[in-house]
Amino acid sequence: MSTPHVLVVNAGSSSLKYSLVDATTGESPGSGLVERIGESSSTVVHQGPEGESRIDGAVADHEEAFRLALHAFEEHGPSLSDFDVVAVGHRAVHGGELFSAPVLVTDEVTDAIRDLIPLAPLHNPANLEGIAGARTLFPDLPHVAVFDTAFHQTLEPHAWSYAVPRSWATEHGIRRYGFHGTSFSFVSRASAELLGTPLEETNLIVAHLGNGASVAAIHGGRSVETSMGLTPLEGLVMGTRSGDVDPALHAHLHRELGWSLDEIDRELNRESGLKGLAGENDFREVLRLREEGDEGAGLAFDVYVHRLRKYVGAYYAVLGRVDAIVFTGGVGENAALVRSAALSGLEPLGIQVDAELNDVRSETARLVSSERSRVAVAVVPTDEEWEIARQAVDLIG
Repeated sequence: MSTPHVLVVNAGSSSLKYSLVDATTGESPGSGLVERIGESSSTVVHQGPEGESRIDGAVADHEEAFRLALHAFEEHGPSLSDFDVVAVGHRAVHGGELFSAPVLVTDEVTDAIRDLIPLAPLHNPANLEGIAGARTLFPDLPHVAVFDTAFHQTLEPHAWSYAVPRSWATEHGIRRYGFHGTSFSFVSRASAELLGTPLEETNLIVAHLGNGASVAAIHGGRSVETSMGLTPLEGLVMGTRSGDVDPALHAHLHRELGWSLDEIDRELNRESGLKGLAGENDFREVLRLREEGDEGAGLAFDVYVHRLRKYVGAYYAVLGRVDAIVFTGGVGENAALVRSAALSGLEPLGIQVDAELNDVRSETARLVSSERSRVAVAVVPTDEEWEIARQAVDLIG
């Protein structure tokens, strides 16, 4: 009997990432990426049983991108007709307060996602493009939207509220939402399995470190605190995002430099973070430059690690008891130096990294803490596509 498969879709403003995922095992027999949608030189890169194939040419919109993806499946395999495809799962970035769980996509749901565009002007329009294209080409399959913000809807009011006039929240939705929820959901469950403890009895600090980065305090599988806020700009230092800054910075830059709000927003989101300090947003390049003695890269590394250590300490206090500190995401999974540096000096809290275990590269979930560490330190690869597939199948039954 064939296992249920889900076509998982992640639509960006000019890209479409797709993957056929076995919801039971997480295996992906076929996947691909369409880049530079809407430009004259678009690219489709497909991974199938025969390896990688590539198509170059103009792709007008997301619907055409889907058509090319389907063509790639038929031409280069695997054929979708050979699998029990039960749903299309869509990554949706911002669900606001409306969505605390995955939902079947309807016209009413797309209208609600559209209403939330002011909270995610870069992401929600692209998500809607992807949903529209997929619904046109797969009209008979259920479509499921899985929201990055949903996992953090368990935050208590004292954690999601900003100390601003209450009408800002009640009338305009100004509050902490948090992101990377699909990753946190997958990793928290996988971490509990690694520790051999029930999820509902496990307290975790999970750091999702990629080009975007955030950390969450997770009590019994429920998010109780997270570093990103109304938007993905708040919190940790990221590839091109500043993370935490003085809220008065916008007014200061406007008064002193005459910058508009849009210019300031762009600088903080696209020209700051590692890129602003080191001139590079790729962490591998930052580490290389640091090794060569580059002063900016050294400062970028130190600021990055210092900010992460502050959040780990703060979330330890929020939870009271911590069973494990978990690293995931491209940087979290691969940069051993970040893990050791971020937790250095926290031995009095019962946190101790084993240098030898930490330096081992592996694609599997593993512990890197010493035997003397009261708090486990783990590296758990995330799999957001599998999480979306699993949530979609759970929803449709």
